[in-house]
Amino acid sequence: MADSGRGTILQFAPFQSSVDEGFWHKLSSLKLNKLRLDDSPIPITGFYAPCSHPQVSNHLTLLAESLPAESNEESSSLPASQGNRNRCPVPGILLNTNTLESFHALDKQSLLKAESKKIWDEICSGKVEEDSSVLLRFLVISFADLKKWSFHYWFAFPALVLDPPATLVNLKPASQCFTSEEAESLSRACNEWRSLSSTADIPFFLVSFGSDSIVTLRHLREWEACQNNVQKVIFGFYDPCHLPSNPGWPLRNYLAYIYSRWGLGKIHFFCYRENRGFADLGLSLVGEAEISLSPGWRNHQNMPNTVGWELNRRKKVSRCISLAKTMDPTRLAVSAADLNLKLMRWRTLPSLNLDMLAATKCLLLGAGTLGCQVARMLMAWGVRKITLLDSGKVSMSNPLRQSLYVLDDCLNGGKFKAVAAVESLKRIFPAVEAEGVVMAIPMPGHPVPSQEESNILNDCRRLWDLINSHDAIFLLTDTRESRWLPSLLGASANKITINAALGFDSFLVMRHGAGPMGSIRNSQAETSNNISASMENLSISSQNGSQRLGCYFCNDVVAPIDSTANRTLDQQCTVTRPGLAPIASALAVELLVGVLHHPSGIYAKAEFANSNDNGSNEQPLGILPHQIRGSLSQFSQMTLVGHASTCCTACCSTVVSEYQTRGMDFVLQAINHPTYLEDLTGLTELMKSAGSYTLDWDNDSENDDDDDDCVEI
Repeated sequence: MADSGRGTILQFAPFQSSVDEGFWHKLSSLKLNKLRLDDSPIPITGFYAPCSHPQVSNHLTLLAESLPAESNEESSSLPASQGNRNRCPVPGILLNTNTLESFHALDKQSLLKAESKKIWDEICSGKVEEDSSVLLRFLVISFADLKKWSFHYWFAFPALVLDPPATLVNLKPASQCFTSEEAESLSRACNEWRSLSSTADIPFFLVSFGSDSIVTLRHLREWEACQNNVQKVIFGFYDPCHLPSNPGWPLRNYLAYIYSRWGLGKIHFFCYRENRGFADLGLSLVGEAEISLSPGWRNHQNMPNTVGWELNRRKKVSRCISLAKTMDPTRLAVSAADLNLKLMRWRTLPSLNLDMLAATKCLLLGAGTLGCQVARMLMAWGVRKITLLDSGKVSMSNPLRQSLYVLDDCLNGGKFKAVAAVESLKRIFPAVEAEGVVMAIPMPGHPVPSQEESNILNDCRRLWDLINSHDAIFLLTDTRESRWLPSLLGASANKITINAALGFDSFLVMRHGAGPMGSIRNSQAETSNNISASMENLSISSQNGSQRLGCYFCNDVVAPIDSTANRTLDQQCTVTRPGLAPIASALAVELLVGVLHHPSGIYAKAEFANSNDNGSNEQPLGILPHQIRGSLSQFSQMTLVGHASTCCTACCSTVVSEYQTRGMDFVLQAINHPTYLEDLTGLTELMKSAGSYTLDWDNDSENDDDDDDCVEI
């Protein structure tokens, strides 16, 4: 090939960028979990390699490992890639803005100049001789739209402008520039340089030719030593460009460095390219450039002008990529579902523990109006492990009020609610780990025939296993007596138990207090989850001796009985105002989230608004009440506290101890004999003693006004 471009201006093929999809996923995670609103510059690493195909140039590529780790490591730590011949690391800076408007408003010329000054300073300080990759510094500005999964970005590859421009004297394939001995020695030296882990990723080097035609590749810092020991030296670099008539972009700053460092007016350069991993002198180029700059150009106080913003379709505009269509739907759903929660941590709730919420196992007893709403609300809070227990089937009246069901679930006799609810949850959010359990809860006041006893006891054992393997229990059933056994088992296992109950226009939402045995558990029970373990390890002494909070049954003076017998249709169905269940369900889930994030967990005492004793100022989620009672007819709501009763039929120490001693025999006796629990807890004696009190009227008052009469008990 004849000499190319003699006497013409030396033109360089621009660097091209390529961004792997993994980079955007990593940036999204980094933005949500660590950076949040921080738009400070992020040190990143790009990778490039010499051209390896005669028709395709190599790009500067960003990969997932180009970004710093999300852990608490130094943000400046960059991924290690030493010795990878196909990944020459190049330092860069990422500026990721918080809004699209901020992205467009960036002063791009100032940013480019600032990065160019770093290159100039490193040329002047001599750092290039220690780390030549700094000549290739780059800049990326971006905006990540995490709602649409689209990313706006723009690369800049800062280049110092030679003024006047360098003149190209000649440019030939390397195979035409050397003798056969020199060409063979050069290929061998390049292959050896590229095969050594200590030099494979060093993009700039010296090529020295000895009098015996032996070629050696050397580091830039060896320039002075080469002047006395070798016949000639040319300046080599990894050229990403494939064009036969143009060297690649890295040569621009290389020439500026060579002239500034050694004042050479004529520079011979070697554009190293390869094929199939070996030096290809037919594809590589050797050229000569002349530089005639003013003496003031070498004054380190005067930084040259710069260029470098990448063109997009031959225009100076940014690029935009959307990953929404290419992402796996489940993965996209997970990212979208977590978006709101992770955004909470940016400003309002930096202490929100999403990992804990995702790991919390919730057992929902009842898959009706309350169960459907609670399940949806748990998923909205990031809870991913949900089990629903119910024995009923979906009826035609359900879908309007119970949000997880549709008409198809009612056909052919109806699907089991527990099964249909799980199917619906997975359609809504495929990543949820949901399980349905079709089972009725044994209830006191509903005697069991002897032939059914073994089945009922199996149900009791299964319910115990479910409660013991979950971290939080929601009592969402229709009847009062169906909540007794779960309340007892929750107290025995010391589990977080949340209760929600509805009237026609009123509701009660409450959290049960810790079990009477504290962290002392049945020796046969095993901890299966870190959440439960952390609750058990809390000391009762953290309550400062305060009285234990009560459960759903602590205010009762009678044992739970059959509440469904001899009832009219309106009494058999859960007749409530439609807006009641969503309110109560939301409060129940909020109560759980509050317990999980409270330092005292299940042992937290009741807190009230505007109280100096609850320390709510220290809790970003606010107060943690014991009971919330509301009325839709009055559009009112109040928080109450009820302490544990020593005569409670579900959670007092007497009942729990009896259960832990006798096990399922105790449960069966409580189910078959309605007065057994009252006798055991002392409620029977309490009622007798209450009946012995008499009322005495004081008729000796001097004032006969009825308003002044008083009653003494």
